[in-house]
Amino acid sequence: MSTSRAKVMDGTKTVLIHVELLVLAVVVIYPLVWIVGASLGPTKGLANASAIPDGATLRNYVELLTTTDYPRWYLNSFFVATANMVLSVVLSAFSAYVFSRMRFRGRKAGLLAMLVLQIFPSFLTAIAVYMLFLNFGMLNSLIGLVVVSVAAQLPYNTWLLKGYMDNISPSFDEAALLDGASRTQVFRQIVLPLTKPMLTFVAITQFAVPWMDFILPQLLISSPEKKTIAIGLYAMVSDQTRNEFTLFAAGAVLVAVPITLMYVLLQRYLIHGLTAGGEKG
Repeated sequence: MSTSRAKVMDGTKTVLIHVELLVLAVVVIYPLVWIVGASLGPTKGLANASAIPDGATLRNYVELLTTTDYPRWYLNSFFVATANMVLSVVLSAFSAYVFSRMRFRGRKAGLLAMLVLQIFPSFLTAIAVYMLFLNFGMLNSLIGLVVVSVAAQLPYNTWLLKGYMDNISPSFDEAALLDGASRTQVFRQIVLPLTKPMLTFVAITQFAVPWMDFILPQLLISSPEKKTIAIGLYAMVSDQTRNEFTLFAAGAVLVAVPITLMYVLLQRYLIHGLTAGGEKG
């Protein structure tokens, strides 16, 4: 009797788990389907937008790419995101290797300082960043966006990569050093290849953060030709004199393309990077 009851309870738990997963899937997928459907709608207003539009058309995409500055916004955001990704990976990898493999005065204090910096949200420093850029003449500059994005994420990325490198046995380094390799060769030919999964994770996240960021570009960028995607798309729906929601939806769909491709192409490394690193150190 107890065995039958246990089987019934297990079956009930399985059903409930599947129902929960189904509900979560609907909650996550439906907004995506709805925004794609809205981007294909024949009208521009929000009131007529739907997940399955009548008379679906690509007119919104054509108009977005030919009559607005969306291509320029796209390229600006792509430049900032790509530069941030490359610089973040390079600087974080060097910093993590130094903190993971070398012992020097101030090492623990430096690690503690980076850890404390992560407690405070980045937007708390917005005014300080604005005044700093104003004094150095870096306002309204895409390079300035890259600098502040890299600096904001460098402590977290360093901790992340350091935790991963701590799990790589130092015996690899010692064997290479005994064979006459330099520290640079050890870093480039041994540590970096073994850290590839976590480097991939850092690269994707550091592309995605500035790619979708709104607060810093809104604060630091003022000229129309240097707007990023987030600022440009926001203007389409924030201005009460404009009614371009379906254009906004088309732009939002195109925003997802680069990140989606990166996730698909680098999924194998990304999953391994998400489940490793940061375990000790």
